[in-house]
Amino acid sequence: MSNESIYRLALTGVQQLIPYKAGKPIEELERELGLTQIIKLASNENPLGPGKKAVAAIQAALPELALYPDGSGFHLKQALASKYGLDASQITLGNGSNEILELVARVFLTPDLAVVFSQHAFAVYPLVTQAVGATAIVVPASHYGHDLQAMAQAITAHTRLVFIANPNNPTGTLLAQAELEAFIDALPDTVICVLDEAYFEFVQQTAAADSIAWLQKYPNLIITRTFSKVYGLAGLRVGYSLSSPEMADILNRVRQPFNNNSLALAAAHAALADDAHLQATITNNSQGMQQLTDGFKALSLEWIPSAGNFVAVDLKREGMPIYEALLQKGVIVRPVANYEMPNFLRISIGTPAENAVFLQALNDVLN
Repeated sequence: MSNESIYRLALTGVQQLIPYKAGKPIEELERELGLTQIIKLASNENPLGPGKKAVAAIQAALPELALYPDGSGFHLKQALASKYGLDASQITLGNGSNEILELVARVFLTPDLAVVFSQHAFAVYPLVTQAVGATAIVVPASHYGHDLQAMAQAITAHTRLVFIANPNNPTGTLLAQAELEAFIDALPDTVICVLDEAYFEFVQQTAAADSIAWLQKYPNLIITRTFSKVYGLAGLRVGYSLSSPEMADILNRVRQPFNNNSLALAAAHAALADDAHLQATITNNSQGMQQLTDGFKALSLEWIPSAGNFVAVDLKREGMPIYEALLQKGVIVRPVANYEMPNFLRISIGTPAENAVFLQALNDVLN
């Protein structure tokens, strides 16, 4: 057997997969370019880092590392249930919310079924769909956001899942609450809606959808959320889903029993109670968004209005050369040509100082 023939033993969908490409790490750029003053605005991370309560919880949990973590995540699930007014039986914990997306695909999809999602939506949706051999139905976007009417029309008897990111990554677009609920309400009972709310904490309260209340009405709804963004715990990989108890029971049947490590569980539990850090992050994000968009305006650039902790800027030219030029200046941002947006770069909101360095570098590169 040749080394190449190993590929033929894998599932057809896996053979054709192109792995998810994460943002370039700071350490890699330091090695490549010999730079030391580097800022990373590429992966929608929290520029303030984790809160003090989360860090203290990690330190307190260190002596217990020889023991397996609580496979049920009891304390974190109880805290989440209390926060959202749900029962702990409605919660599934994931190694990041990405794992929840994969669990849903593994549980509900087969090669003769289909998944509907939007153009310019999160790259993991096509990955998990293709990995199990299901058919991806990609609906053209409307103003870089979800066209719910077109998505509803794309649903057939073979459709089992619909993925919706709200706010959407990488465009930051936000769906109106009434429009979104009407879409979910009209879904056939055989179609499951996965509402990906990884960035929901950044949405202004007046614009946020009351998706938790919808769980009582729609047993085919799964809401996914994460501690990677607003809580600053991306390196620990903690996500979760909220759903009916029956849906959570199904997902927990295939979830690995120790998919969240002890430090992650402790940090996430503590982070939920750190309102000061949460508010500081939201304030920094709001001010940083204004800082970046003011800078884009000064450079005569347009952008997609974003409800997340990032913003996609339209360079009116191919984005990759600008991305490469910014790298040479020690600034890491995210090209989004793989999202069919070749003229855009996605910029994560940093600290005021980081945002200023990026804007100066962008000005230098463009002029």
